[in-house]
Formats: sequence, C-alpha cells, structure tokens
Amino acid sequence: MTIMTGLPESVLVTGAAGNIGQVLRRTLLPKIARVRLSDLRDVGPLAAHEEFVPADLLDLDQVRAAVRGTEAVIHLGGVSDEAGFDAIKGPNLEGVYNVFEACRREGVRLVVNTSSNRITGFHPAGTTLDGEEAVRPDGLYGAAKAFGEALASLYADRFGLDVISVRVGSFEERPTEPRHLHTWLSHDDAARLYGACLTAPPGSGHVVVYGVSRNTRSWWTQNAAASALGYRPADDAEDFAAELGAFTEPHQGGRYTRYEYGGWATRPGDTREP
Repeated sequence: MTIMTGLPESVLVTGAAGNIGQVLRRTLLPKIARVRLSDLRDVGPLAAHEEFVPADLLDLDQVRAAVRGTEAVIHLGGVSDEAGFDAIKGPNLEGVYNVFEACRREGVRLVVNTSSNRITGFHPAGTTLDGEEAVRPDGLYGAAKAFGEALASLYADRFGLDVISVRVGSFEERPTEPRHLHTWLSHDDAARLYGACLTAPPGSGHVVVYGVSRNTRSWWTQNAAASALGYRPADDAEDFAAELGAFTEPHQGGRYTRYEYGGWATRPGDTREP
C-alpha cells in the first residue's frame, strides 16, 4: 500500500456502508495508513489498514469513542434522500451536531462534512453557483444539510475546527439522466475531491465546495477558498450527452423540487395520509 503525501495518517469515516463510503474504500482510503469505519450496518470484509467501530450518530458518547484518536473525519452518515421530518431529524440534525461536538471534545482538527447540491435545488437552472449564494433547499433533506453547514460555520468560527462542506452532486458511476449533464460527480473525481479536502491546511476554517466533475454544462463552479484546496476534476458528463437528452425543468433540483417528492407533503384538501 502506498501512502499519499499530505493526507492524515488516521481517518474516521461515518456512514461507511453507504455508496460514497464503499467507493472511497476502493479508491482514496487505501492511501491512508489507518482507516476507522463506522456505521450501524455491516461494512463487509476489512482490509489490513481498516478497523470497524459501530456508532449510533444519535449517541454522543459512541460518536466520541469513534472519533477518538483520529486526525480527521469524513462524515457521510445520515439519511441520504428526502424523507419526512421524523426520519430526517435524528441522523441529519442531531447526528451532525454530535459529530462536530465529538470532534471538538476529542481534539480532532478536520471534518469533511458531506453536504448536498440539494441545499440549492430551488435556484434556477442555468444559474452559476459557487457556494457563496443563499441556500434554497428543495426539501427537508436539503434544509437539514443547510443546518449542517451552519453548524460547520459555527464550529469553525467559535472553536477553530476546520470543516470542508462538500455539496455532493449526482454521485454515479456514469450519468443516466439529463440533469446529470450539469450535476454529475464521477467515482474517480469523488476520490480526487475527498483527497483534496483531507489535505486542507490548518486554519482553513469553513470552506464550501461543490462536489462536481469537470462537466461542460456544470451549474457549479468553485469559490476562491474551494479552489485553493487543489481539487482538479477530470471527468465530463458531456461524453454521455448523446444518450441523455436535454434537461427541461425550471429549477436545478429538478424532480426533487416537486410538491410530492419524498412522500411527506400532501396538497391542501387531500385527506390521505402521506
């Protein structure tokens, strides 16, 4: 195993059983000397440099035990799509607080906080965003991610924690729908991006970066602080444009902005339970 220069020697990954976690285990994480994986689900067979520490994000003591002794945390845990408030509030609100608070108490310097493009889903399609615009979430999931970014800013300003909030785009092996021409994040570029975030120098504060590949039609660019991380994407959804067609919805969030998306909101006069 070759260790990449500039990366922390020990990293915790929450939500390690999820899609991004599993891809990073094949791409980026083998370059780190000691990797601690955490989830409530089985993460599968462990490599020699990996260990598994189960932790419920709702239990601060368990989260503290998971982060203890690590240099950085990649926070991937939580509900990963739109859902009702009862489902979202625990993992995505209390859970992200527990991660930041555990890092503060245990002296962990750096958190790579997985946010989402859904935090700006109601911005018009075609508008270029760089992470410094107002949030316009397309649902409760996006609103919870906005709460996580607000916490990240608080913990950076008040306690000196360095946090990179990654507004992950459409994380797919390859683009499969028209929206992905603007939002795709390839597996290889995700490894490049998270690797760049882990090398953020001390004193970076809170930085927002869009997790997107080098798409010709991208709606998202990087602000100066994000560009300084050195992320250099290589993949372009345009290579798949001929088979995808054009995106025609008015907002960047597309179907995620629709009234009924996620199943928790019914229209006035509809007496059916959501």
